[in-house]
Amino acid sequence: MEVEVENVAELEEALAAACDRIMLDNFSLEQIAAAVALVDGRVELEASGNVTEQTLLAIAQTGVDFISIGALTKDCRALDLSMRLE
Repeated sequence: MEVEVENVAELEEALAAACDRIMLDNFSLEQIAAAVALVDGRVELEASGNVTEQTLLAIAQTGVDFISIGALTKDCRALDLSMRLE
């Protein structure tokens, strides 16, 4: 079970609920690093929200286990490769 949290109070509740993974939604780099220290490996952490190519490395360096990048699916443009011959 994965629980999405938006602040430290919710993070502490999720820890108490013994979930499998906690998604840190729109946390700043400092908040992510603090969450990693608080959790101390007891549960998998996933960073999500406002993740870009430019912020990816810094987020990874906080020590989270997973990073979600919504832009991979939300902000892409489709390419029409149909083989219609008219």
